[in-house]
Amino acid sequence: MQNDRFFTDIAAKFDKNIYGTTKGRLRHQLLLDALSSFLSGSPLKVIDIGGGSGVMSAAFASAGHNVVLADAADDILRQAEQNFANAGLSSESIEIRQLPLMQINDINAFDLIVCHAVLEWLQDPLAALAYFYQQMREGSHLSLSFFNRDAAIMANAVYGNFDYIKKGMKVRNQVRLNPQQPLSPVQVLDKLEQLGFTVVDQRGIRCFHDYLREPSKQSENYTELLELERSYNQQAPFCWLGRYFHVLLKR
Repeated sequence: MQNDRFFTDIAAKFDKNIYGTTKGRLRHQLLLDALSSFLSGSPLKVIDIGGGSGVMSAAFASAGHNVVLADAADDILRQAEQNFANAGLSSESIEIRQLPLMQINDINAFDLIVCHAVLEWLQDPLAALAYFYQQMREGSHLSLSFFNRDAAIMANAVYGNFDYIKKGMKVRNQVRLNPQQPLSPVQVLDKLEQLGFTVVDQRGIRCFHDYLREPSKQSENYTELLELERSYNQQAPFCWLGRYFHVLLKR
């Protein structure tokens, strides 16, 4: 039986593979763009669920918000503590909790719930969406991003991985950092609508970066690439093929 997957014993590898690359840098910047009105606004109570090494938590804490970072893996939370210390952030500005999503029972205490790149690691991601709706209070917001199944099919087709696509993009020896449950944006948006969420904003994250024929241009032309992403990531059809999909929701 498939279970939720947590990043235990690979904190350093996670930090390097995700945030030590242009793909991580770009993803983070585009998510900051999507949340810019919250970052620059009055202080909020924010919980960063499955926030890993704390990159987004640090951004909110540095902007003066009260932040809780929750993650299930103890070693990645130790990595986050070190990252916060290196950034001059104290435990007074960021509370750390070792908890999986479905065990957090005070979600209604927060103005903004951040859940980025978590759904795709869960056994039942749609149940997590229902849990959010049940737990959130009226007027609060949810920032949700997830690995886009449609974009994964496109990327693998571009690289000629036809057998992999036929197998449903699952193999016996799955790479540990490959998401186990990529989701179609339409599927997720339909579920969110059924639950009663209001969609405030939606956009693709990395609509072009992962499809470049010359990977060297990801770093060599980063500034131009960022400008291109910002210009088109809220427009169809490009938004639907972002490697990640982001949606901002109001309860």
